[in-house]
Amino acid sequence: MISVNPATEEVIKTFDPHNDSKLEDILKQSQKAHLIWKESTITERKVYNIKLKENLSKKRDELAKLMTTEMGKPITQSYAEIDKCCWALEFYAEKADTFLSPQLVETESPKSYVRFDPLGIILAIMPWNFPFWQVFRFSAPSVVAGNSALLKHASNVSMCSLAIEELYARSGFPENLFRSLLISGERALNLLKDPLIKAATLTGSEYAGIAVATEAGKHLKKVVLELGGSDPFIVLEDAEIEKAAFWAVKARTINNGQSCIAAKRFIIVEDVYEKFKEAFVEEMKKLKVGDPMDTSTDVGPIARKDLLEEIEGQVTKSVSEGAKILLGGKRMNTRGYYYPPTILDNVTPEMKCFKEEIFAPVAPLIKAKNHKEAVLLANDSRFGLGASIWTRDLQKAEIMASEMETGTVFINGMVKSDPRLPFGGVKASGFGRELSYFGIREFVNIKSVVIES
Repeated sequence: MISVNPATEEVIKTFDPHNDSKLEDILKQSQKAHLIWKESTITERKVYNIKLKENLSKKRDELAKLMTTEMGKPITQSYAEIDKCCWALEFYAEKADTFLSPQLVETESPKSYVRFDPLGIILAIMPWNFPFWQVFRFSAPSVVAGNSALLKHASNVSMCSLAIEELYARSGFPENLFRSLLISGERALNLLKDPLIKAATLTGSEYAGIAVATEAGKHLKKVVLELGGSDPFIVLEDAEIEKAAFWAVKARTINNGQSCIAAKRFIIVEDVYEKFKEAFVEEMKKLKVGDPMDTSTDVGPIARKDLLEEIEGQVTKSVSEGAKILLGGKRMNTRGYYYPPTILDNVTPEMKCFKEEIFAPVAPLIKAKNHKEAVLLANDSRFGLGASIWTRDLQKAEIMASEMETGTVFINGMVKSDPRLPFGGVKASGFGRELSYFGIREFVNIKSVVIES
């Protein structure tokens, strides 16, 4: 397992994977920790969440730089990611009682209520693109609910993975309640066979989701899947074009374009297509590509060499199918895995850049006759994670939102996650929800208790 700085292509550190004996020991220790932890009250657990938040905040500078070094996101976005993790920890510390306290239900019996009891060890298989947020988005609610957590992180962010384990250890949680596993994806799948693993959550590709869901199904394990996205960004004829173009650039290039909920298909009604295109190109030209440690950098490198090569293939194929390059379109001739902000014109639904998720700052422009065709084009995807609609007609936008086959719709704003709102998708973007009270209840036993006398 190798950690490589994508901005310099230099090897940072190598890791020896955990052998079978070590893995078995971690499983046993995690179960012991859960048995201790589940006996604590929600009120007691919340204290540890706050301590974890404080420790995370104290190491904000160090951890943000680690994140940027290991996977290449601009340092300003790394700081924001740490801050968002702190928010999630604080949110669940504040709301855990409300979300998990037994709920009385009126029936014919003298007393009926619903309990929310922890399941046990939850296996989290997480990606590299938000190496802290993806983990805390899962662990903040799941651990405060009484579960223990095993993290199989992407191998290129092993340093971030171990840093999170250390944070949990230093914050007073029972020893081994949260552990990082240095193992391959194949060995993580095999873990689902172990009876000590009660459920799993995965954020990653569609294909990884299918593999995890298939294996979990064989052993009747609960799973939550947050998979890929090809989010539509719809601009109607009455939109504020300059504002829409500004946020379109933000929505496409956040995290160097490597976000599941980044806008990936820009669907513009024909009346304002040329006007938006001109404004969008001008805004995209303003971006600074460079050293992700520089606070003035807007776009850093792609996280890995193999991903950069995949992006090159997707763009090349789309151009061969008829797409026209308005900006960028070629790998930068510099050290590091850099791909420039790119805009593709003349895109149709048959093209690779429309059908596939492109994990890079590459923006395909698609023309729609009207808002109805825009919705049809938006839904013409196997993905269904997020969408945004830009218009002054809020009534029309809300009707369109009801027709969108996605887990989230933003109107006059870019798609983003929020601890207060459920997050997840439909179709090939997965199932289940994270965040809010929906998320904390994914990994609990929703138990009915009825007292007859």
